Amino acid sequence: MSLSPLSDTIKRTSDMLKLGASKQVLDYEQRFTSIKNLYESLLSNLMLMDFDYKEACKTANELFGSSSVRFAGIDGTMYSRPLFDLVIFFGGAYASTGTVTFSEKDKPIVKCDEKPTKQGVGISSVVPVYINEIPDVDQTFFGVSEPEAVSLGKPLMDEAIISNATIANWIMTFAEYYLACKLATDPSQNIRIIFLDRSLSIERASLLYDTSKIDLWRDKSSIIGYKIDNEFFDINDLTIARQYVYNQVLGLPPSRADYLRYAIIHLVRQKGALTEKQILKEFGITDEKRAKRVNRYLKHLTKKGVLSVKHETYALIPKYVTTWERIKKLVTSLGDRFFFTKTQDTETASLMKILKDGKEYWLTTLDIAFLTLFTLHMLMEECWDRRILLIGITKDTAARDFKRQLIPIMHNEGLLKTAISHEEFEKLPNTDRMILQSTSVFNAEKIKPPWSLIEYDSVFRTIVPDRQNRKGYVSGAIKNKIGLEKTFLKTYVQLSQAKTDPMLRSNVLLVDRLVYPEYDYKPENIVEFWNELSDGTKEPLEVILFMDRNVPNKLQNLAMTVLVAMAPSSIPEAFGHNRPLFIADKVAKWNYSQFKCIVDTTASWILNNHKLRRFIFYMSTFRERRASIEAARREQV
Repeated sequence: MSLSPLSDTIKRTSDMLKLGASKQVLDYEQRFTSIKNLYESLLSNLMLMDFDYKEACKTANELFGSSSVRFAGIDGTMYSRPLFDLVIFFGGAYASTGTVTFSEKDKPIVKCDEKPTKQGVGISSVVPVYINEIPDVDQTFFGVSEPEAVSLGKPLMDEAIISNATIANWIMTFAEYYLACKLATDPSQNIRIIFLDRSLSIERASLLYDTSKIDLWRDKSSIIGYKIDNEFFDINDLTIARQYVYNQVLGLPPSRADYLRYAIIHLVRQKGALTEKQILKEFGITDEKRAKRVNRYLKHLTKKGVLSVKHETYALIPKYVTTWERIKKLVTSLGDRFFFTKTQDTETASLMKILKDGKEYWLTTLDIAFLTLFTLHMLMEECWDRRILLIGITKDTAARDFKRQLIPIMHNEGLLKTAISHEEFEKLPNTDRMILQSTSVFNAEKIKPPWSLIEYDSVFRTIVPDRQNRKGYVSGAIKNKIGLEKTFLKTYVQLSQAKTDPMLRSNVLLVDRLVYPEYDYKPENIVEFWNELSDGTKEPLEVILFMDRNVPNKLQNLAMTVLVAMAPSSIPEAFGHNRPLFIADKVAKWNYSQFKCIVDTTASWILNNHKLRRFIFYMSTFRERRASIEAARREQV
């Protein structure tokens, strides 16, 4: 086969693009035809459209102790740029603050603080790293099979390293959660509602995944061996803190699956030394197979040096009694240093380096992932203790657990009052957002924004109907692993429609929030399942589910009245979104532009410094040299 002329190649590419795109459009058109009756056949009993201002005001007074409270919306930004043999990584987070005042007769009044770019709250950090050192710092390049070595499967050319580096993103992510935690604990701010431009449940799952490769910890984590309160952090400390979500009222962590080890640790920490029989009694375990699992975990924790055993009584090793308190001090110490320390006060060559035994070590992105996860757990703890409403909002999402998990499970359990055939259900668009957005448009007379779906436990992301189709049973979506329940509740919302054209509606948003036991953990909201493990052990799973629109949900009503009040109608680019997050995004973009300008002008100053001309010629890359020559040639023309 002979090679085609260049013009034929371009024409073929164009034809392939048109054919592929048209097929995708036709496929979606066919999927949309099955949506027209979806509201009547399925969603009519799962959508809430009437929100009670009087009830929201009452709930605000109960939860916050006041009908007028402070709020903060937090967003971040990042920037990276090669500068000769360095790469500059910048990340920051910025808050838009204000006051929301609830009323019994009308929607809440929202007042954002003025001059957010000058008087607003924000934190940031910048880290220059030599290109050759990036693979040692960024876990993107770590090799799991040989943790002490850089993965040879990754390209190590300069351009590839710069393109794949995630350091700036990790700085930004850590900054967002750290700023949220700072605001939650600052009495002068007195923040009672926090909005994050992230899905809380998905972010926690992602952070757990990013810190899951225990083979990397010893070789790639600088936190291990770091000392706080004259105690060195070890693998056991990180293991305990990594899953440190403790809420006794909610029964977290649960005494099931992999969480059993953490439930044992928390129980022994709280109660003191206990025998195996006493532990079984505390967990209410009478089943022989579940009792054997407790015995195995007790032996495992003893072998790992987390528990000690004497006269068949188990106690927590004293070092690990203080693990969480030391972890919080670690996060605060490194976070304050990372985002608040001035350059002249640094004891190391970089803010991203720490001292251990008088020697400097890089904090790797694995360490920052740990710090971010710990900060999220600290934030959750503060929100429970201080009764702060924590809400995550995601604009664009490809989530599909509503279609693929929640509805099939509810159908199998007979919890749906309406029904849709399996064939019609399979024809629906692939993502939850597209299903709901399209249904809203096709049923414009019946579905009127603002509306919200019922709230359901985020654990549904990780469960599927039982493999054997048994009623009352569920399985883990991947390797029969089920995530942490009763922690976050999620839903989908649509907040606005145009006054002149009811068909013009805002995008559907994914919203999840922290579970609050006094409002969400009630008998009418609890559904119990069984999960059968590979060894035949049957363990109970308790999830939160507001089964239909008639089940009272005070916090969802409160959250929706706030979200609706904060959805600006006068700002086209923020139509149906959240005003505090929109302002925070603008502040973040302004800071991004300012920092970019600083870096670019610094680079120009160095390039034009006659004293450094010879140095620049040899230190700049081929691409940089070529770009500067081509730019000079264009200027002459």
